[in-house]
Amino acid sequence: MSRADELFRENCLQIMRDGVWDTDLPVRPHWEDGTPAHTVKKFGIVNRYDLREEFPILTIRRTAFRSCIDEILWIWQKKSNNIRDLHSHIWDSWADESGSIGKAYGYQLAQKAVYPEGEFDQVDRVLYDLKHNPASRRILTNLYNFQDLHEMHLYPCAYSMTFNVSGDTLNGILNQRSNDMLTANNWNVVQYAVLLIMFAQVSGLKAGELVHVIADAHLYDRHIPIVEEILSRPQKKAPRLVVDPSVKNFYDFTVDSFALEGYEYTPLETKIPVAI
Repeated sequence: MSRADELFRENCLQIMRDGVWDTDLPVRPHWEDGTPAHTVKKFGIVNRYDLREEFPILTIRRTAFRSCIDEILWIWQKKSNNIRDLHSHIWDSWADESGSIGKAYGYQLAQKAVYPEGEFDQVDRVLYDLKHNPASRRILTNLYNFQDLHEMHLYPCAYSMTFNVSGDTLNGILNQRSNDMLTANNWNVVQYAVLLIMFAQVSGLKAGELVHVIADAHLYDRHIPIVEEILSRPQKKAPRLVVDPSVKNFYDFTVDSFALEGYEYTPLETKIPVAI
């Protein structure tokens, strides 16, 4: 059975059983009708996904695989902060009339600095070090730039990625300050698993473990009945990820460079409301 399903189930049950509600506090998020969107949360969840064993995508509900990849390429490859460069509408609620989400996500990765080896942005520095300094313990990115937070339409949720090479294997740690478990948990896991796989392939390495560290893992009040229904479903076997082996340059990957073989899932008919 899918390890991603098992971890998601364990996380949600733990949140619903042992979590802390914020119903007695003022909260920023709200529902489309203006009602405050309250949550029950668990602090400090850590999940490990071994990409050598299986691709971590849910089967108890569908995760929109191609849209996940499109967004991770929008952030890490296009380094864009404009939704007009994105093919889904997930960022529409946070964009201004020009399509910008402010100095967030791709904007931060595109910022350059001068090193002894030359000028790099955050992504290109990682790619350089994976090839030339694989023993380095300094290979990481950070989107949480305090100087620019006031100009971001939404503070980064998944804000830091640390890469570490052990022998011929690339591992990574994704740090996330906040995670809406129903709408975004597996979305983020799929994205950063694919990112780790891309970086490994173009660096002549094998993809190993993705460790996902979540500070505030929460379920929204209106999501609880949907989660309970999803958790009652039988799990299916994890699919196999197929990556175009001819791609040797990170900037040559496209959504079509990836395919899932044998992805079986239980459809979710209920529309998931999104707190904004």
